Formats: sequence, C-alpha cells, structure tokens
Amino acid sequence: MTLQDIKQMDKLMLTPAEAAQLIGCDPQMIRVQAQDDPRKLGFPVIVIGRTTKIPRLPFITFIEKGYPFFREEDNEEN
Repeated sequence: MTLQDIKQMDKLMLTPAEAAQLIGCDPQMIRVQAQDDPRKLGFPVIVIGRTTKIPRLPFITFIEKGYPFFREEDNEEN
C-alpha cells in the first residue's frame, strides 16, 4: 500500500494493517503502542476495547509533514 492508495480511499479510518504497510512495521506493534502510550506513535489513534482505528486524514498529514501530530505541551502533566 502506498501513500497515494491511502489518499484515494474514501473511508474515514485506517486499520493498523493498512498504516503498518506504509510505515513498514508490524500492525501488532501499532496496536500495542496505541494501548500503552499512543502519543509515541506520532499520529492519533482511537482505541475501543481491543480495536484500534487510525483517522486517515491526520495520518496522511503525519506522513507528509514528518512530525508528530501531538505538541510537546500536550505531554506535560498539570
């Protein structure tokens, strides 16, 4: 799967398998990181129970811009 393939999709969410193909990792590693510390992924994820979904448009932005979706101040605890 290529970035162009993902851009041409019309669905809102990607699966970890789809995202993993593009970034070159095991989909299970995305699932585990989404459960453990999703900010380290650099792109937003939605975890419901054992299901992980990735919003397509923010993922595309992350890939194209090459920087984390989250800001450093989002990591600071109050």
